Amino acid sequence: MTSNVLLLRGINVGGRGKLPMAELRAAIEAAGGSDPRTYIQTGNAVFRGRVTEAALSEEIEVRAGFRPRVVLLDASAFAAIRQGNPFPDATDDAKALHFGFFAEPPVCTQADLDAARGEEERVLLTSAAVYLHAPRHLSGSTLAPRLEGLVGVPLTMRNWRTVEAIAALLDE
Repeated sequence: MTSNVLLLRGINVGGRGKLPMAELRAAIEAAGGSDPRTYIQTGNAVFRGRVTEAALSEEIEVRAGFRPRVVLLDASAFAAIRQGNPFPDATDDAKALHFGFFAEPPVCTQADLDAARGEEERVLLTSAAVYLHAPRHLSGSTLAPRLEGLVGVPLTMRNWRTVEAIAALLDE
């Protein structure tokens, strides 16, 4: 059976988009997934089975009253993004290394991001993700606040620690 990674954007942040992880697991099961497991309260889950983004969004809306942005990846796509990390030297500071997962391919170019990044920042754009090394973390990043607008498609960011934790859930 196929394993999947679900990444939600904008839930349980600043009192908005409240979605208890028990409700997220129930929504995954109602949408046809099985064995859902979650990591922290920000909408990270792994599960087995075939589920569509539309079915998950609908189930969450029924349970929580809002539709978060959903990025759904099969385990192999998630693993490829994780293994494609171009900044392995930055993994010691999990808050400095971020992965932006796309729901669809970006519309910008690498040159667009290079022109917008801060002097200390490094960025790499692929068709599935954007990798950002921001040594002063997201709060000190020149690029991070503008990233979604520049790439032109919805994305959801996860730091290195979260990416590794999701990978561990997939391995269980």
